[in-house]
Amino acid sequence: MTARGAGLGVVLLAALAACATSPNDEALIGTPPGAAPRPPALVARMAAALRARGPGYQARTEHRTPDGRPRYTNRLILEASPYLLQHAHNPVDWYAWGDEAFERARREGKPVLLSVGYATCHWCHVMERESFEDDQIAQLLNERYVAIKVDREERPDVDGVYMAAVEALTGSGGWPMTVWLTPDREPFYGGTYFPPRGGGRTGRPGFAAVLAQLADLYHDDPARVAGQTAELVQHVRRAVQPPAGGATVASAPLDAGARQLLADHDPDWGGFGGAPKFPRSVALELLLRHWRRTGEEPALAAVETTLDRMARGGICDQVGGGFHRYATDTRWLVPHFEKMLYDNALLAVAYLEGWQASGREDFARVVRETLDYLLRDLAAPDGGFYGATDADSGGGEGRFFLWRADEIDTVLGPERGRVVRTAFDVTPAGNFEGQSILWLPRPRAAVAAELALTPEQLDVEIAAARPLLLAARARREPPLRDEKIVAGWNGLAMSALARAGLALGEARYVAAAVRTARFVTQRMVDGGRLHRTFSDGAARHTGVLEDYAFVTAGLLDVFEATQDVEWLRRAIALQQVVSARFADPDAGGWFATADDAEALLAREKPDYEGALPTGASVTIQNLLRLEELTGDERHRAEAERGLGSFAGLLARNPSAAPRLLSALDWFTGAPKEIVLVAPAGADPGDALAPLLARLGSTFVPSHVLVFGTEGPGLARLAAMVPLAEDRQARGGRATAYVCRARVCDLPTSDPDVFARQLTAPALAREPRNAVQAPPPSP
Repeated sequence: MTARGAGLGVVLLAALAACATSPNDEALIGTPPGAAPRPPALVARMAAALRARGPGYQARTEHRTPDGRPRYTNRLILEASPYLLQHAHNPVDWYAWGDEAFERARREGKPVLLSVGYATCHWCHVMERESFEDDQIAQLLNERYVAIKVDREERPDVDGVYMAAVEALTGSGGWPMTVWLTPDREPFYGGTYFPPRGGGRTGRPGFAAVLAQLADLYHDDPARVAGQTAELVQHVRRAVQPPAGGATVASAPLDAGARQLLADHDPDWGGFGGAPKFPRSVALELLLRHWRRTGEEPALAAVETTLDRMARGGICDQVGGGFHRYATDTRWLVPHFEKMLYDNALLAVAYLEGWQASGREDFARVVRETLDYLLRDLAAPDGGFYGATDADSGGGEGRFFLWRADEIDTVLGPERGRVVRTAFDVTPAGNFEGQSILWLPRPRAAVAAELALTPEQLDVEIAAARPLLLAARARREPPLRDEKIVAGWNGLAMSALARAGLALGEARYVAAAVRTARFVTQRMVDGGRLHRTFSDGAARHTGVLEDYAFVTAGLLDVFEATQDVEWLRRAIALQQVVSARFADPDAGGWFATADDAEALLAREKPDYEGALPTGASVTIQNLLRLEELTGDERHRAEAERGLGSFAGLLARNPSAAPRLLSALDWFTGAPKEIVLVAPAGADPGDALAPLLARLGSTFVPSHVLVFGTEGPGLARLAAMVPLAEDRQARGGRATAYVCRARVCDLPTSDPDVFARQLTAPALAREPRNAVQAPPPSP
C-alpha cells in the first residue's frame, strides 16, 4: 500500500534508476478520460513520485497497460495517506483537500465532488470498484467537476463538518461519504454510498445519474443551489457547535445515563440495541462505575454478559486475538471484518476493568490476547502502532478469517479437529457464505460433556490448537494494513498497555507502552505541537483535540506504570497546549481544532460518543488526574468549566456521552490517592509486588498512583507530586497510604487491609455552588 519509510537517498536512487529505462513522464502517468491537460511541472512531480515507489509498488487499479503498468496516475500519488494512495490510479482526476482544487473550481465555474473514506472501509472499496474505476463515470467527473479525496482519519475536522451536512440531508451518516460543494466549500447535497447506476441491490439512484443531474442544477438553477447551500451551512454550524450549557451539573445525570443504557441493554446477547451491534466500550466503563458507586448488580451483570458474549462471538478473532469492528447481527456472530487499533485498545481496557470488577480470569485472558494481537500484527518497526487492517482479503470480505471443516482437520488432525469443530460450531454447511466464522455459542461445560472431556481438558485442547491454526492462517493472503500511525489512537494503545502491564504484572506491556510514548513524543511532536499522523517517515497534519487528549491520558498512564516523571512533564506540556489553543473562552469546553488550524465552515465541538470517547471528555479526566497529582487546583477549575459547558446535553440525553459521565463520576466523588513506599535500598518492583498485585486486581475507577523507594527516589517524585512528600516505609516494610481529598486512612503493610481501603465507599463531593441542570424541554 505504501512505500515503507524509505530514506531520501534510497528514494532518489530508485527514481534515477527508473528514469533510465522508463517512458517519458506523460506516457508514464497517462491522461484520465475527460481530464484537462496538467502542467508539465506537475506531470514531472507525479512521474517522479510514481518511479520512487520502486519495483515492488502494487498499484491498486483495474486499468493497466499491456506491460502491466497502471494506465492512469493522478495527484494522489503525491500523498502519504494509504487511503489516498489506494485511489492514485483511478481514472478520476483526484485532488487532495486544499486550496488548489477549490481555486480551480471557482476559476472554471464547476461544483466540487468531495469523497471521504478510509483505507479499511469495505463500502469505500465497493464504491471505488464500481464507480471510481468506471471510465464513463470518471469522464463525467473529470469534465463537469473538480473531484477531491479525503482520508477521514487524517482530517477528522473535514469529515466532522461535512458529515453534519449529510446527516441533515439523509438522517444518517457513514462512509464512503459523498458531498457536493460549491467552490466556497459550502455543501448543497450529499449522501454516503451510491451504486454506479440506478436500481441494483440498494434501490438508490445511480451515481452517474446523480452526478449529471446535480451538475445541470448547479449551472441551470444557481438560485436554488444557493438557497439549499445557505440552509445547510446554517444547520452545520448549529450541529457542530452545541448550545452552551453554563451550569455545573451535580451527580443526577450519572444515574439517568446508567438507566438509559440499561434500558437499551440486550439481556440475552449483551450489547446495546439491535443489529448492527458495536462494542461501546465507553458505555461498559460507565456501567462499571455506576455499579461501584451504587452497588446495583444489574449494571455489573450487563457488563459481564456483554464482555462474555463478545469474547465468545465471531466479532472476536478466536484464533489471532483482538476484535473486529462491529457485528452485523444481534449475536455477535458475523462481524464487519476490519480490525481497528482504537477499538482493540479500548476493549483491552474494558476487559481489564471487567476482570477487576468480576474476578473472571477469562476476561484477563482476553486482555492478554488482545494486546498480544496489537504487538504481533499492528506494531510498527520503529515504534508506535499502525491504524487498522482491512475487511477484505483474498478476493472477498473476511476470507482471511473463515474456515472449512476439512481445513481444520488437515491442520489439527481428526481427533483434535473434532474437538475444535465442536467447540467453535464449524459445520460442513458453514455459517457465512459456505464457510465458518469461529465462535463459541455454547458454554464450555456443555461442549466438554458432549466430547467426554472435563472443561479443563477442553481448555487445554483449544489452547494447543490456536497456535497451529494461527500458523496455518498466516499462509493465506492477509488483509491490507493501513500503515498510518495516528497519534490519538496510539495514545489509547499506550493507556491499554500501561494499565494492563501494571495490573497484570506484565512488564512487556509496560515496555511496549514506553516505546510507544517515546515514538509519539519524539517523532510526532514538533515545537511542542502534536501532529495527527505519521507515515512514509514523516509526521503530518495538525493534531486535533482527541490526539492531544488521548496522548496526554496515555502519558499519565505510562507515568503511573513507571513513575518516570518525564512522562508526567510531557503530559502537562500537552495539556497546556490544549488549554491555550483549544479552549472556548466564551462557552467553556474545547473545540476539536486549535485556534490556528485551517478555518472550515465551523469549528466543531463534538459531544456524542460512539466508538470513541470525545476529546473533551478525556480532557476533563486528564485535568482531574493532574489536579490530584500536582495539587494545582486550576486544573480542577478548568475541568469544572468544561463539564458545565455540557450541562444541556447531560440533562437531555446523558447516555449519549458515557465517558463524559465517567469524568463526572470522578468530579463528584473523592478519588483515591494511593502512595506505595518500598524500604530504602529495596527494589521497588519486588518489595511492592504484593501491594501492586492487590491494587491491580481491584476495581478502583477513580484514583492516582505514586510509588517508589523511601529516600531520594521518592523525594524526586515529590518535587512534582506532593502526595509523595514525607512518605515512609513503616517498620522497614513496604507501606501503602490511601487518602481521599487529602484525608488518609492508617498506613498499612497488610495487602488485605490495603484491599479493604481501596474498596471502601467513595465520599461524595458535590461541586461548589452546584446547580442542577434545567429539565429537558418538552
